[in-house]
Amino acid sequence: MAIWCMDLAIDRWRLVSEESADADPVVLITETARGPRIDAANRAAQGSGARAGMLLADARALCPALVVQPSDPAGDLAMLEALALWAQRWGPWSALDPPDGLLVDTAGVAHLYGGETALLADAARRFARRGLGVRLALAPTAGAAWALAHHGRDRSILDLHDEPMARLADLPAAALRLDDDVLVLLRRLGLKRLGDLHGVDRAALARRFRNRRSAAANPLLRLDQLLGLVPEPALPVIGVSAPMVERRLMEPIRHRALLDRVVADLAADMVRVLEGLGQGARRLELGLWKLDGEVVVRRLELAAATRDASHIVRLMAGKLDDIDAGLGIELMRLRVSWSEPLALAQADFEEAAERHGTSLAACIDRLSARLGEAAVCRPVPYASHVPERAQRWRPPLEPPPAEQGALAFHARPLKLLDLPESIAVLYATPDGLPRRFRWRGNVHEIARAEGPERIAPEWWREKSTARLRDYYRIEDDTGRRYWIYRAGIAGDGRGGAPEWFLQGLCG
Repeated sequence: MAIWCMDLAIDRWRLVSEESADADPVVLITETARGPRIDAANRAAQGSGARAGMLLADARALCPALVVQPSDPAGDLAMLEALALWAQRWGPWSALDPPDGLLVDTAGVAHLYGGETALLADAARRFARRGLGVRLALAPTAGAAWALAHHGRDRSILDLHDEPMARLADLPAAALRLDDDVLVLLRRLGLKRLGDLHGVDRAALARRFRNRRSAAANPLLRLDQLLGLVPEPALPVIGVSAPMVERRLMEPIRHRALLDRVVADLAADMVRVLEGLGQGARRLELGLWKLDGEVVVRRLELAAATRDASHIVRLMAGKLDDIDAGLGIELMRLRVSWSEPLALAQADFEEAAERHGTSLAACIDRLSARLGEAAVCRPVPYASHVPERAQRWRPPLEPPPAEQGALAFHARPLKLLDLPESIAVLYATPDGLPRRFRWRGNVHEIARAEGPERIAPEWWREKSTARLRDYYRIEDDTGRRYWIYRAGIAGDGRGGAPEWFLQGLCG
C-alpha cells in the first residue's frame, strides 16, 4: 500500500499552530542564495498563484497578503517517521518514501479488514481523523502502488491477476519516479505515457540511457520495477522502545527532599533496566504530574553513555531548583529517549577518576547542566576555504565527520573576530600594499605587509554580487600583527569602491 501525504508540511503546520486549513493564504519558506523560496503552500495560497519552488518575491507580486512561516524539513521528516510506525497497524513493516510518502507491506492482511477496499477505507478514515490529507493505492509492487497513488485515482487497487500495463498505460511518464531532466528528455522523444515507453524497443532505450546508473535516471529499470521484473528493496522503519520507569505516589509530595529521594529511586530502577539491555543513557526526560493537571518535563543530555545512578541524580538535581510543586506531585516518570550500547566492563579506573574530579565526561556533563547544552562544544575542521566557515561546532565528545577535514592553506591567525570589523586603509590603488589603517579610533602605521592571499567566494552558496577577498598579514610600528582583507577590486562590476576589514589578530 502506497500512502501519499499530499500536504504533509502544511498539515503539520496547521496541526501545530491550530489554524484553519484555508483561513489565510499561507506559505512555508526556506532561505536560499537567491532569496526565500516556497516549500509548501496551502490551498488558499495556491488559489492565489503561489506554488512550491517559487521565489517568495514572485509569489508576493501575485498575492501581497501571503502569510509567511518558516519551513521545517526536519520536523516533517520526524512526523513521517512517526507515521511510518503508526501505519504498521496495516502490515508487518513499513518504509519511508521521502519527502511525503509511505509504503506498507499489506501482503496477506486485507482479509482481516474484510477485503482490500475495506482496508483502504479504514486507512483513509484514520488519516482523516488525524487531520491529514492522503491518497492511497494498493498494488503488487511498490512502484505500481506509488504510480497509482500519485497519478491514478484515489484508493486504486491493482490486483495480482490484472494485466499491469492495461491499467497503467495511460499514466504519465512521471509515474516512474524519474529525475526531472529524464522526464524532459522523454517528452522531447514523444514518450509521455507509460504505454508509450512499454511499446518502444528496449534496445533503443537502453542505448539512449546506458550511462544512467541510478534508478531515478533509468526508465527501463523503473519500468521493470513497476512490473515486478526487477526487485526493489526497501529499508523498513523499525521502532525502538525507550526504557521508562515511573513511580505512582500514594500521597502527593511537595518538599524538595522527598522529590530528590524519588528521583534517586527512579535513577536506580533505570540503571537496572539499562544494564539488562546493555545500553547507556545519553538523553533522559523526567516528567512530573501535578495534582492541578500540569505536567513538568526536565531534560538532561549527557556527553557519553552512562549507567551511573549517582551521576544522573547529581545532574538532574540542578534541573529541579525552579519547580513549584503546587498542590503536590502524584506521578513521576523517567524516560531514556536516547541510548547507546554500553557493555559491562570493570569501572574502577573511571570511578577513581570521578572521585578525584578528573573524569572528562563527568566534567562536561556538569558544565552542560549548569551552563546549558549549547554552551559546551568544541570546534572541528570543516572543508571550506572561507575563513569564517572553516570550522563547525560539535558536541565535545563527538568525533568529527570522517569526510570532513581541514584544507591545506597558509597559516591562519591565532584569533579570528566573530565578525570582521570595517577599517579605513591608505593604500596604493588599485591593488597596492596597505600603508596605514584606522581601527577603533586609532591610527596604525604599517611597518611590514605580506600578501595578498586571494580567496574567491563560494559561488554555490553566495549571491553573484559576492566579491573577491585579498588577505594581508601586516605588522604595525609597535610590533602588533593583524590579518586584514580588501573586499573587491576596483572596476570588478560587483559594487562600488573596495572595502577593507580586519578579521584576525596574529600571535
